[in-house]
Amino acid sequence: MRSKGTMAMSAAVGAILAAAACTSVHEDYTQYVDPSIGTGGHGHVFYGANVPFGFVQLGPTGIPQDWDWCSGYHISDSTVIGFPHTHLSGTGIGDLHDVTLMPVTGEVTYARGTEDDPQSGLWSYSDRSREVARPGYYATRLTRYDVDVELTATKRVGFHKYTFNRPEDAAVVIDLVNGGGWDSPVEAMVTRVDGNRVEGYRFSKGWASDQKVFFAAEFSVPLSSLEIIADGVSSAVAGQGTDSVAVSGESCKGRRVYARASVDVAPGEPVYVKVALSPTSTYNAWANMAAELPGWDFEGCVGAAREAWNRELSKIRISTTDEEHRTIFYTALYHTMIGPSEFCDVNGDYRGADGRMHRNGGFVNYTTLSCWDTYRSAHPLMTLIHPEKMRDMAETFMTIYDQQGKLPVWHLMGCETNTMVGNPGVSILADAVLKGYVEDEERAYEAMKASAMLDERGMAWRKQYGYIPWEKMHESVAFDMEYAIADWAVAQVAKRLGHTGDYEYFTERSRSYRNYFDPSTRFIRGKGMDGSFHEPFNPISSEHRNDDYCEGNAWQYTFLVPQDLDGLIGCFGSREAFLDKLDSLFTVESRLEGEDVSPDISGLIGQYAHGNEPSHHVAYFYTMAGEPDKTAGLVRYILDGMYSAGPDGLAGNEDVGAMSSWYILSSLGFYQVEPAGGRYFFGSPLFDEAVLDVKGGEFTIRAVNNSPENKYIKSVKLNGKPYGKWWIDFSDIAAGGVLEFEMTDGK
Repeated sequence: MRSKGTMAMSAAVGAILAAAACTSVHEDYTQYVDPSIGTGGHGHVFYGANVPFGFVQLGPTGIPQDWDWCSGYHISDSTVIGFPHTHLSGTGIGDLHDVTLMPVTGEVTYARGTEDDPQSGLWSYSDRSREVARPGYYATRLTRYDVDVELTATKRVGFHKYTFNRPEDAAVVIDLVNGGGWDSPVEAMVTRVDGNRVEGYRFSKGWASDQKVFFAAEFSVPLSSLEIIADGVSSAVAGQGTDSVAVSGESCKGRRVYARASVDVAPGEPVYVKVALSPTSTYNAWANMAAELPGWDFEGCVGAAREAWNRELSKIRISTTDEEHRTIFYTALYHTMIGPSEFCDVNGDYRGADGRMHRNGGFVNYTTLSCWDTYRSAHPLMTLIHPEKMRDMAETFMTIYDQQGKLPVWHLMGCETNTMVGNPGVSILADAVLKGYVEDEERAYEAMKASAMLDERGMAWRKQYGYIPWEKMHESVAFDMEYAIADWAVAQVAKRLGHTGDYEYFTERSRSYRNYFDPSTRFIRGKGMDGSFHEPFNPISSEHRNDDYCEGNAWQYTFLVPQDLDGLIGCFGSREAFLDKLDSLFTVESRLEGEDVSPDISGLIGQYAHGNEPSHHVAYFYTMAGEPDKTAGLVRYILDGMYSAGPDGLAGNEDVGAMSSWYILSSLGFYQVEPAGGRYFFGSPLFDEAVLDVKGGEFTIRAVNNSPENKYIKSVKLNGKPYGKWWIDFSDIAAGGVLEFEMTDGK
């Protein structure tokens, strides 16, 4: 039974939704989004229903086969074990899949199951001919149970619609065991609140080492019974179908917990279930539901989700006659807003990096911070089109520092996974400071400097030797070079704040990559404690996470110096020698050697690997080195060759928006090469016109005489005046205005 306070909140939310409807976006940009792009190959994208940056990602999870099932879904596999409320999108490791619901009929075995035995578990095939996915909505039919499934969501609530076509012994199983095969349950509980409401939690250990999710679930019909199976022991709890059942408050707890919520329905009669999540408590989960989804209007929720996506997708409005490019663009923009995810309740409560619940934090706390991937393009894109989110994003980073003693590396569900190399969170926060998004810049600088000085993850050896020797740890070159990138970012903030000594110290440290440059081979190579280069050496060799590099080889890492191109050119001795080597990167044979070649080295053009982030800036080196036509040609080639409108439309993992944000920025005509500060270097605009909503209003990018042949920039104007630089500063974009490229075929 809803309290008076809940009903009052429902009325208030109704008024808010009505007001939002009056300000809806006129054009439906969701029609241009194809969520299936990236569900094949190694894309690993989320496929289901969610809203921008929402905590809930509600969609199917299948029987995991291998690495390509990280998101729970792959186009090649139609198995479904249920519909979890959390997913990852594009990552190289799997986790989440929390609080799974599965509509069933008849007797079932409470396990994930195997495809070779239809009775082995809960699983069913999904009828792909009936499968539909669009932003904020997902639908399919489960063939085993003959149930039609429709899903939608708010930020913190998943909304299910199940139509049982053969409803004999119909039920909805709440599965708190199966995390998609990637994590292990530690403790779970289900409690019956009344005739149609249950609540509980799922604690697990996986990539996120201490993951806690609380839930509140409300059914549109009374439950005829609730059976809870805890650690293999069944305890049937009979219900009376009223709000005052005798079993109110009864619960079961264990490590492996399922609950079968049985319902009596007629054929074709829909059953609706609302499931609210919270990182802090079941009490807050109910409050989240009351605030975001008080009623039962499923189509209204679908419409609200569509409007939420339209408000965000309309922040960039492109003009093009190429419908495939339009689809790729808006799908990419959609992918950049699946994460990071809000990780707090509607009242501001959140679970911190210290494992504690914090009341009303006063900011929107975020999780799914894939910093090694996203500092390169996803966050630079966010600074342009999501200025309203930047304060909360920066506060999230600084609060994580306060609570765990360092800025995030790869943060998931309040847990530091320490996945990937370097200090990428430093670059993200530095970029926010340099673009004027942080009020307390000294506080941010303290977090950056302290994080950069910690004697962990190879930094102690770096301080001792000036670089990380290969004998000390795997991926020594990758760690050191990423640390050097972050050091440059720290130095820029130190300079801004007048910390001259720190500026000089971190600037010098940012050049540590020079220790690895071998002039005899013209490659970046591992170096030992005695100063000799690591032997044997093969520039096309790769041993995944088990050599001197990380998800790459010597070819890719030789150019991982976005912070100091002049210094890298100096290593080669001349601009001509550098450009010769850069040309070779794109023309040598696309062949890799090794017993365990990294699967992340994909999307090869020569040895340039567009399928992984360390290569993403390299094409823009030509512009920076004075040969912009080569950048233009390569960028257009990558835009057309490494992205498509099919399921295998990405050259590598989506990586929480990293792959797609490269496409967005590059198709607009520029890319932020340096890790922080806001110089966006020109490439080749793909569209005739693009209008961005930025901090100062609208920023329009026009490409005059643009075509597949006319891909080279002949001249540039900014606000009607000739513009002589080959890059544009963030401040000029954020202020609003018009950037005009005159395009030519280069002849």
